[in-house]
Amino acid sequence: MKAFRNLAALLAAAALTVPLTACEMPDREATERWTATADTNVAIDWDKVNEAYKKAAGPEDFEKKVNEIYEGSELISVHVQDLDEKTQVVTGFFDKNTDGQVGEDEKVFTIRRDITQPGEGQYAIEGHGHYAGYHSPVMSLVSGMVLGSMVSSMFSPRYVPVYVQPYATSPNRHSELRNQRQSYRAANPSRFRGPSSKSTGKSYGGGSRGGGFRGSRGGGRFGLARAGRAVRPRRLDA
Repeated sequence: MKAFRNLAALLAAAALTVPLTACEMPDREATERWTATADTNVAIDWDKVNEAYKKAAGPEDFEKKVNEIYEGSELISVHVQDLDEKTQVVTGFFDKNTDGQVGEDEKVFTIRRDITQPGEGQYAIEGHGHYAGYHSPVMSLVSGMVLGSMVSSMFSPRYVPVYVQPYATSPNRHSELRNQRQSYRAANPSRFRGPSSKSTGKSYGGGSRGGGFRGSRGGGRFGLARAGRAVRPRRLDA
């Protein structure tokens, strides 16, 4: 009888152990999966990036503006290169290893600007990584528009590409950019509520603009980010 009771106790303990292990496994796997695949989920206002590019006085001004727009804790570095006399490519990237070089897995966006004919040009913005689904329409640039010197210089009769040797945000400039951004956020408390406790994948603010993720690839009003917007059904009378 005693042996029977011992056997029953062992079977009961085994029955309790198996469900507990099964319940714990998904949580552990989910944590490991998040650690391996965590990426930024901070919305980017592409309209503001568009305006910042058009009005920037140069790469340093543009990288400052972009980091004021971006609401995450990461810093966005900028790489500017003139591929030839007509084409310029601007890349925003997370310089994860602080080497000043654009790694393919570090890209956030690229802007390609082309001169199409004298006095006219065009540009478009494309997202990368988490923002890979975003593509803006091709936008026109015309001599006489209100533009910053970074863009308007291409309309000069004596225009010569400046960035044949690329410009890239120096890692030594990161501290300055972070301080500038911190001052900007402190001056706009309604937009930025406080720093995130996480380094990657968390927004700085928590409001509808600060932490809101208005689309799967960012929050602009132009480009393919608009696709998928719900259409309210209408009743059609016979």
